[in-house]
Amino acid sequence: MSEAAAATIEEIPGEHATPLHGGKRLRLLLYAGVPILIINFAAPYQGMIGLPITFFLKNRLHLDANQVAQFNLICAIPLFVGFVFGFIRDRWSPFGAGDRGHLVVFGLACAVLFAVMAFVAPSYATLLAGVFLLTILMQFVGGAAAGLASSVGRHHAMSGQMSTVMNGAILAPQAIAFILGGILSGLLEGRGAITAARIIFLLGAGLMIAMTAFGAFGPKRLFEDARAGAAAEAPVRRLTAGADALRLLRTWAIWPVVMIQLLWQFAPGAGVALQYHMANDLKASDAQVGAFFSIFYVGFLPVYLLYAWLAQRLKLGTLLWIGAVMAVPQMASLLFIHSASGALWAAVPLGLLGGIGQAAFTDLAMRSCPKGLEGTMMMLFLSLYWISTRFGDVWGADLYEHHGGFNTAIWATMAVYAAILPILFLVPKAIKAGKDA
Repeated sequence: MSEAAAATIEEIPGEHATPLHGGKRLRLLLYAGVPILIINFAAPYQGMIGLPITFFLKNRLHLDANQVAQFNLICAIPLFVGFVFGFIRDRWSPFGAGDRGHLVVFGLACAVLFAVMAFVAPSYATLLAGVFLLTILMQFVGGAAAGLASSVGRHHAMSGQMSTVMNGAILAPQAIAFILGGILSGLLEGRGAITAARIIFLLGAGLMIAMTAFGAFGPKRLFEDARAGAAAEAPVRRLTAGADALRLLRTWAIWPVVMIQLLWQFAPGAGVALQYHMANDLKASDAQVGAFFSIFYVGFLPVYLLYAWLAQRLKLGTLLWIGAVMAVPQMASLLFIHSASGALWAAVPLGLLGGIGQAAFTDLAMRSCPKGLEGTMMMLFLSLYWISTRFGDVWGADLYEHHGGFNTAIWATMAVYAAILPILFLVPKAIKAGKDA
């Protein structure tokens, strides 16, 4: 048997797991979602804070679509190497406190930096430096939050349901944040721009203080279960850092996940190009752009709940095919939209069509993860999201401005999504056969 095949068999989901039932399972799932929820409200590269920054760059500093995409690309560099922060989480325990230590130390550091930014005049240089440094610090927090959730999900054979919690905790803040972000961005247009920026960053500071408090005083059961899962992997974890990294690279099961995630998140018609299309071509206000993305994300949420139910009844392979097939035409309705109000209606099916795919691909990432490297794998999964999204934005902005406009970007997006289908054949059968206990 080859080493790659042995690694694949080793990762059969549910092996050595301790299933939970009823209220205990639900409480643990909800506990695991709290730090993910907080960080996605507070992140300066996400909707509530990120959208006002984007509009400030566009409307106050008069950057074009390519310049905004380049700003986002620079600030996303720490996100591109997020797996490094996950690897640090898997191997380093601040003050011997494990994930608690990461949440407390780096949550507090984020809060301090947010407070500093609140009292510095917003300019291109200060925004670039501040967002870049905040993104670095938040990767430590994100590594602990993602690794904690993945460890608990695998330890209790509920990775499909944990996928629902993780994706819901990521998108629910975005659904709310894009509404607030669109409104807050309007404040940045007037004489109160400095005050509005201060409010936004102080809000970020308050959220990260809440993260610090969760790390210090959060539910004991959650952190104990994550440690129990790590303790079960003690023989594996005694490897050196280099050997652990090599073990990750030699695990065949992760490579279909990598390819799928790169394609799934590379959507040239869904980011900056869409924002500029709505603002410039459809004459949508900042608030309407925020509302569009909010409705889009809300559309995912009921499908995520459906996925948690399906994950206990259908094999992962079936769910992967359903999700991938539904995703291909996800953006097609935007080809027929010619008004801002029409775009708001189109946002509903966009979210509904993408939900199964997003949940299934996240579930696949957790089930394919090498033992003891949950933080590394999940942060790699998130890193690929940002790499693909940011470069997709750059290509989408170029298509929008120089090569056929927004419709070309939509057709390119659908072609990329269709390329996911043949990769599903590469997912190991042992992984596709798994389902939640």
